[in-house]
Amino acid sequence: MKSWLFRLLFPIIILQVIIIIGISGYMLIEHYTFREAMYMTTLAITTVGFGEVRPLSDSGQIFTTFLLIISWVALAFVLGSITQFVVNGEIKNFFKHYRMTMKINNLKNHVVLCGFGRNGQQAAKTFIAHKIPFVVIDKNEKIVEKFKEEYPDIIFLCGDATEDECLLKANIMHAKALLTALPNDSENVFIVLSARALHNKLRIISRASDNNTIQKLKKAGADNVIMPDKIGGTHMATLVSKPDVIEFIDFLSGEEGESIHIESLEYNQLPKEVKNQTLEEIMNWKKTGVNSIGIKDADGKFIINPPSNTLLTDGMKLIVLGNREQIDAMKINLES
Repeated sequence: MKSWLFRLLFPIIILQVIIIIGISGYMLIEHYTFREAMYMTTLAITTVGFGEVRPLSDSGQIFTTFLLIISWVALAFVLGSITQFVVNGEIKNFFKHYRMTMKINNLKNHVVLCGFGRNGQQAAKTFIAHKIPFVVIDKNEKIVEKFKEEYPDIIFLCGDATEDECLLKANIMHAKALLTALPNDSENVFIVLSARALHNKLRIISRASDNNTIQKLKKAGADNVIMPDKIGGTHMATLVSKPDVIEFIDFLSGEEGESIHIESLEYNQLPKEVKNQTLEEIMNWKKTGVNSIGIKDADGKFIINPPSNTLLTDGMKLIVLGNREQIDAMKINLES
């Protein structure tokens, strides 16, 4: 973008330099005032042919001839350059890129999605269904251009996610999570390392193709590592043993389950009135209709379908289920 902007501004800079040379020349050679020198320079550059301020000396005539020639060449160059930018659509692309940059910079608590292959596309569809803001990074320009037309509402960033500069352009410092879904494990490891170095509180989820890469990704800073092939096989097998359960989970996570939400509620998010209270008291406080389906204790262990007399203490997280309206109402109550 910097190179493109320089090419756009370069002819204008040349024109400004010629104006400075013209004004300075007339003031030094003919001893014109600044206003007179500006007037004569404007006449020379625009070639309108009005009269001189006063008769020119021999040196002034030579300087004016020189100024007219270079002005004509510069003006032709400026007009040609601007025409080329318009014809090639580069000005349109510039403003398009500028709008995209502004959109990214205004994002908060979004997801950075690295790679837009099959897994990346599926993740994007889920984000769209659940209205989660996200930015896609892919270095394949053809893929980016193709899917820009297919998914006009998605913010695409063409670049190499292994580079810190690209991650910063995706506003990673204000993101809540990063998903790297590239088919190459070594690239995923590098992205995880870079992302963790830039944002130590970022939730990082990475794809892996090889079992041997899982530990490397976790050491690099990934919070979760997913093996699509392994999950796909397990998913198909479970559809045989527990078809209704899997179909229900698919419904919750898919596009059809857009209105259904499972949320994690941290202890620190609770209002002081219900901190260190039982689960029953918490769920009955300003009832919104959400249901508790689990608790994650301070050691990271899950308690499924916890009893109503369970105390929620510091370090715990409450897992709740509800539709969009119920979840939104619960968040409003917590913020009030």
